[in-house]
Amino acid sequence: MALLRVPLSLLGLGAAALLASSNIDTRAHAQARTTPVNPITGEGLPNPAPIVTRNFGQLPAGRKWGTTAGIDIDPIDGNIWAYERCGAGTAGGGPVDCDNTPLDPIFKFDRKTGAVLANFGKGVTVTPHGIAVDKQGNVWIADFSGNKAETKGHQVHKFSPKGEKLLSLGIAGKPGNADGQFNQPNDVVVGPDGSVYVADGHDAQGMITANAVAEGIKRGATSRISKFSPDGKFIKSWGGIGVRHGEFRTPHALAFDSRGRLWVADRGNHRIEIFDQNGTYLESRYMFSRPSGLFIKGETVYVIDSESAPYNHPNWRDGVRIGPVNEDRVTGFIPPFERDDRVYQGTAGEGVAVDADGNVYAAEGPNSITQAGGAFTKYSVKR
Repeated sequence: MALLRVPLSLLGLGAAALLASSNIDTRAHAQARTTPVNPITGEGLPNPAPIVTRNFGQLPAGRKWGTTAGIDIDPIDGNIWAYERCGAGTAGGGPVDCDNTPLDPIFKFDRKTGAVLANFGKGVTVTPHGIAVDKQGNVWIADFSGNKAETKGHQVHKFSPKGEKLLSLGIAGKPGNADGQFNQPNDVVVGPDGSVYVADGHDAQGMITANAVAEGIKRGATSRISKFSPDGKFIKSWGGIGVRHGEFRTPHALAFDSRGRLWVADRGNHRIEIFDQNGTYLESRYMFSRPSGLFIKGETVYVIDSESAPYNHPNWRDGVRIGPVNEDRVTGFIPPFERDDRVYQGTAGEGVAVDADGNVYAAEGPNSITQAGGAFTKYSVKR
């Protein structure tokens, strides 16, 4: 019987071709399995809370949604504290605000159903901006703007869980940069020892040249952190308008981590600045875009961007970026809502909070309220 004779050279070529084909196929499968991760756009990052509930929270009958920028979790029962600006569609007051509208701006919502559990604060604030709940369940509110009569606003107020006003910081209706005085306070947080920290000054985010910064400083604008004792006595301030570490262009939100470090959302400078409780600068985070709100749960930080746009922070997309506290790294992303009038960057809220189950709540500011139709959105985890 004749044997089929194949030259060894052809066998070698065939084996090489087979090996090359196998390598190409392996690389193709590897590439298919690996999606590039882009923290700027959010592409390739997992979304840990993909189920969206619009218009979370039930308003009293006949009441219309206004804007907000703040939301927090009650440390005792895990429910949601937030505020709604008494139907006002813009920040900073206007034809409608909480001074000229007889409504209670502060709400406590059931985190599962959105039902109202508490509602108070009528007649105290003009434009609520920041909110924090301390270990005892007391509710702190930063009042961002003043009324025309100059009798209200530019303060921080402490309420009991039942709505009794317990303490006020600042001088009612009198913006300024003296010790213990505020000029557009953005947020408030209570430290581990009960000391109170206030992020003050909103205008500096619009100062995009050295001349604009110099003019802002000259007219008395602020961008600083003020620290008070638990009973409201002024202790110290640090920071000013600028771009160096320890300076800010609108410190928009505050949070403490488990190590007792103070995190500041330095929105105009597109970064997070981290300090010890005496105001000593420690480190920064740059991968979380233009931060409007912060929330730290365990060793994870949630940072919401409501403002990135082609002309103030090109290419960065709005949304919630999630990452480890101890690294400048984004590991998760909750995307924004799409809107025709906010092409590419989308629209997201200003405040962010996370409950015990990992559900994420966003407080919708003036950029997003017209899209959402309500002041709050809930992003739920899959069960």
